[in-house]
Amino acid sequence: MASRGAFDEIWGHGGPEDPRPEFAALSQWVADTPTAELQRRQQSAEAAFRQLGITFAVYGDSDAAERIIPFDIVPRVFLQHEWSRLCEGLVQRTQAINAFLEDIYGERRILKEGLIPPELIYRNEQFRPEVAGIRPPHGVWAHICGIDLVRVGPEEFYVLEDNARTPSGVSYMLENREAMLRLCPELFRDFRVAPVDSYPDMLLETMRSVAPGDNPNPVCVVLTPGHFNSAYYEHSFLADSMGIELVEAADLVVDDDIVWVQTIAGRVKVDVIYRRIDDDYLDPLTFRADSMLGVPGLIAAYRAGNVALINAPGNGIADDKAIYSYMPEIVKFYSGGEARLPNVETFRCREPQALKYVLDNLDQLVVKLVDGSGGYGMLVGPTATKTQIAEFRAALIAEPHRYIAQPTLALSTVPTMAESGLAPRHVDFRPFVLTGSDGVHVVPGGLTRVALREGSLVVNSSQGGGTKDSFVLMDAAAPGQSQSQRQGS
Repeated sequence: MASRGAFDEIWGHGGPEDPRPEFAALSQWVADTPTAELQRRQQSAEAAFRQLGITFAVYGDSDAAERIIPFDIVPRVFLQHEWSRLCEGLVQRTQAINAFLEDIYGERRILKEGLIPPELIYRNEQFRPEVAGIRPPHGVWAHICGIDLVRVGPEEFYVLEDNARTPSGVSYMLENREAMLRLCPELFRDFRVAPVDSYPDMLLETMRSVAPGDNPNPVCVVLTPGHFNSAYYEHSFLADSMGIELVEAADLVVDDDIVWVQTIAGRVKVDVIYRRIDDDYLDPLTFRADSMLGVPGLIAAYRAGNVALINAPGNGIADDKAIYSYMPEIVKFYSGGEARLPNVETFRCREPQALKYVLDNLDQLVVKLVDGSGGYGMLVGPTATKTQIAEFRAALIAEPHRYIAQPTLALSTVPTMAESGLAPRHVDFRPFVLTGSDGVHVVPGGLTRVALREGSLVVNSSQGGGTKDSFVLMDAAAPGQSQSQRQGS
């Protein structure tokens, strides 16, 4: 779907000559800064990212094994009232996800009530019967959630998908802000932007809060599969920012259901593990026996209540796109109220009527694998070729239960540097929500991903997308009004 007709978050529907009133000052800054200067600043940021090693790997791409994610210099801005409304919905949804996981691996009330077909759980590869009956320390399953949002109008936000396994991208949120502070300090003089640099402290406090027992100084570590992993930079960045150890499986040992880390001073008991290893590879005694990345006996220690795992094993069931289609019902079941952040309309291809509609309208819909991610295994009907549509038609007929479909929304745009100068490009947004024993906290910012190709709706970095800094304004003053003007008013 092309950008034409989409709502632009700065320019509205009027274009750069007639921006939204709230963003007149930001639009003027964009207009007053020469394109060459914007490009210079952007290139400077990307050079710094490359020097720091802020890269990701594209598996299967031998020509570009390590890349930086392109960075765009024009920020995205959320007004205070917009952010407050989003936070209410994000807290509600995250609490519902935690309640759902607690229930599915416990009493399964939602299945007994008939709100979700049992086969969607029991036949789902992301459901882990190995952890059924385990209650994580303090009852928290999804300590870190990345809830992907899209926008189609001034007040219209939708949840695109939930990420409750190991949501990534927070290092880009932090590094993007660092780049903007260095390259565009004038924006922070004119805008009262909420800081995001406290995220590592918030994350560490969340980890400590869910440690088992009453140890006032729990030992926390980040468990990485190693430097060949596509998100290794983020693993090392977060461990360093929190001042805790970055470990691999060989550094840990389980003895008598207690996890220990080997140090030069001897063995030290580990209380909390922020694991960046998928369930399948986490413990070869419980999941894949051929895993060389996991820690033998880790799940036994977890079951015994001696270690907290962040995020909890088994969370992938909450990420499944078929389960996503039931999230409005899930939220209502556990919260007692309607979902404050609605889903995108979703057709479950496993249902005959929905499948017929999808097959009849493939050229107008977005079709996704229920367990897909990264923009792979997806058909964007309006931009697909006849061959691609035919291939998806055959796949849908053969295995309809593996797919869901959604309408192609006119995603909002934000002005972005293109070869021809500034132009609107579609964006989505991943805020990060932390849940500890003391409640739910939304980080005042997030990762804005931008589809750099004209007309593209695919924002994933592996598919050529980039990122922007995301400003959350701390007060209701008009953007661009200086602090001195606010104080004198």
